[in-house]
Amino acid sequence: MGRRCRIWWPKQLSLSTPSSCSNFLLGWFISSSSSSLDVVVAFACTEQALSDKKLCIQGILHDTNGRMPVLLQDKSMLCIVGQFFKVHPKEDQYHSSCCRCHNLNGSLEQCRQTFVGNSYWIQMLCDPQEQVGTEISWIPKLHHIHWNGQMVFPCDIHLILYETPAYGAHHFSLHPWNSFDQVNAPERKPKWVDELHQKQPLLDLDTVILAINSSAAADKVFERCMGPKKSTVRFSTVYMFLAFTWQLFAVSVASLSMLFYVIVQFLYRLLKYASDSWVYIISVKVFSSSRINIRIRCSQILYWPIFLQDNGTRSLSSVEYAEKAALHKHSMWSSLAVDVLLGNLFGLALLYHAESACMWVLKFASDITNELLRSGCVWLMGVPAGFKLNTELAGVLGMISLTAIQIWSTIWIFLGFHFIYFIRGLAISGIIFGVTVPAALIKDLIALATLHVSTLHWLISLLYSTQIQALAALWRLFRGRKWNPLRQRLDSYDYTVKQHIVGSLLFTPLLLLLPTTSVFYIFFTIMNTTISLIYILIEITISVIHATPYIKIFLWLVMPKRFPSGIWFEIVSVWSDCIYSHKDISSPADKLQSEKGLTGAKASVVVSFLHSNFLTVGQIVMPHYNKILSGKPRTLVATAAYGVLTGRRIPSTIGTDLPIFPWMLISYKEYWRLCHDSILACYR
Repeated sequence: MGRRCRIWWPKQLSLSTPSSCSNFLLGWFISSSSSSLDVVVAFACTEQALSDKKLCIQGILHDTNGRMPVLLQDKSMLCIVGQFFKVHPKEDQYHSSCCRCHNLNGSLEQCRQTFVGNSYWIQMLCDPQEQVGTEISWIPKLHHIHWNGQMVFPCDIHLILYETPAYGAHHFSLHPWNSFDQVNAPERKPKWVDELHQKQPLLDLDTVILAINSSAAADKVFERCMGPKKSTVRFSTVYMFLAFTWQLFAVSVASLSMLFYVIVQFLYRLLKYASDSWVYIISVKVFSSSRINIRIRCSQILYWPIFLQDNGTRSLSSVEYAEKAALHKHSMWSSLAVDVLLGNLFGLALLYHAESACMWVLKFASDITNELLRSGCVWLMGVPAGFKLNTELAGVLGMISLTAIQIWSTIWIFLGFHFIYFIRGLAISGIIFGVTVPAALIKDLIALATLHVSTLHWLISLLYSTQIQALAALWRLFRGRKWNPLRQRLDSYDYTVKQHIVGSLLFTPLLLLLPTTSVFYIFFTIMNTTISLIYILIEITISVIHATPYIKIFLWLVMPKRFPSGIWFEIVSVWSDCIYSHKDISSPADKLQSEKGLTGAKASVVVSFLHSNFLTVGQIVMPHYNKILSGKPRTLVATAAYGVLTGRRIPSTIGTDLPIFPWMLISYKEYWRLCHDSILACYR
């Protein structure tokens, strides 16, 4: 197998003609095998600039490498990878085999041998006279390469031109299109899979892409270390005024935040002190959803200085890392802002139409009570759908249901006079805390308002399940079988004659009363299931509002290139020979076939552009929604179906994941300093 070299060249270097005749290339050598080499060129520096700093080049490179990602440092180190020369028209550089790599001064040659280890070195040529197209001015050409100390001239070259990643513009990523679809791998893998993993890869694309994403940071750090240190003392009046204004703003915001922190901590400790009282226990059970969402909102407000703080210089070493850190930082406040915006729209509209909303809710509750519950119970006490029921049992169940409905209706009429205050409080809570808090409060109040339906459903479910279990036990008695709870199976058992007689006497009335019980059970199960579906719908809505990545959707609409997913190569031409000359070709594939047919000694040179695939908005959003659900609806349907058939309790929640934060317990002074420093860090 011949040697292959891939040179990843920044497109910015080929946009204009280099001003200097000799320039040094800085980047990374990434070797995945003895016959394969990747050279990632990050940026170029003139020979004069490096000669001026000849005493500290090694230190500058060492400091620059220290700012790079740790994963990249483990694979390769930033170094001087080679030179590229500007070709003059009178010089015949295309067929010259002389090596000018060692025509350096002593310090640069020593630095080259120190960092490269005299193993790899490339020499590139630039011919500004040869025009390639409108996108770039010239394409670099490889003159030769030093490979493990030997000068290699015939070598298969793949020149890949890439656009230098920039924060807020674009970067590269190898994540597949379906990265969020996690497929369960089989427990036993085929033998060929293990052999494939043990085989040494010919291309370490992960490290190459990481180096490309770190090229811009390496250029900035290197220039900062090369440039003269500027004085940090500024005597500008405008600067001093801005600094004073920002300091005053930081003090004001920190003081207001600390005041809110004091109030929240006081209420938290007060509730914690009263946690043993029966009033607190009942309130927590009744308003459980509201309590959780209020705590989430308070935690999000208290945690703003932590999310505003800088994540450190390590995240800035790679554009991909910086993008992920920025999205993580802005995800919380964007979710909070959208939640509060929706809450203000909902609250202001509800506050403006408070009386109309109050009248509509009271009328709707009255219609449900009279037209559905009362009429339904009276209908079941007669002959529903032509079924002949047990009159006495139907009368008892109907009277119990009507009595409970009448008691609750009386309480609801008394509370209806004060319902307008609840509507206004709901609107104010939406304006202050966002739309998720009133949504959770509505869910809890629906549960409280339908408590009589839930209670009646629980009582009739208990009667129905007991009757079903008794009939099943009596049926096993007739068959001479008995349930073994230890082995979880049916075993044979010899029952006595008295047991069979008693079983026969019990089985007949239970079986005849089952239709009456089933009719009432089905009616209240439909009512309770409808209420449970409303609970689940509100819960899913709250979870979707919390989980939706609003900042990602906004950035995707503005700049889709910030969400790459995979790479692809656009082959523009195929050349021959190591010092390649451009020839007319019909297509890259035809050119490769012609080169293989001529001779096996010639080296092929492929020139291509690196491009990225991009995620769609659905691929961005769906992983967040899959995370909050994670197969729970399927479990809910199975549990609900089993509960309906056996008379068990039907779940009224699916337990979606919410962004719960640990409660912040730090001193008031420390929290004020945290807020103050976070705002000042934004100015610096």
